This record gives sequence, structure tokens and C-alpha cells, in this order.
Amino acid sequence: MELIEINPRIMMGKPTIKGTRITVEQILEELAVSDSIEEILEAHPQLNKDQVHAALSFAAQAIRGDEIYPVAI
Repeated sequence: MELIEINPRIMMGKPTIKGTRITVEQILEELAVSDSIEEILEAHPQLNKDQVHAALSFAAQAIRGDEIYPVAI
């Protein structure tokens, strides 16, 4: 994905929006607590809608494997 990068020197290698220190994880966490995409863009003016969608797409691909990981909610 051209909008997502994984660099061991940035945020300890977590997937980030290219050119930022905003992680895919951070975007997902903000959406999980009911922030809308518009609210995320307002809070992070350096982002655009395509980058947020790229983060969601990356996360979907990451969990699309055969292994299931139990998560306590």
C-alpha cells in the first residue's frame, strides 16, 4: 500500500500513514470510540480521507488470515 509504511525507525515499526507518525492502530482506536472520519481529519489536519481509508484497508488485510487471535474486550 503506497499510503502506509512500515519503518523500524518510525513508531517502533508500527504501520503508519506515510510521512506522518500517525499509526494505523491510532486511527482504528479513534474510530472504535465513535470518532467519525470527519472528526479524525479535523483532529489531524495533515491527513486526508484517502489515508484514513488506506489505514482501514491495511487493517482489514492484516486480519484476513487463517489464524484467529482471541482478544479480550
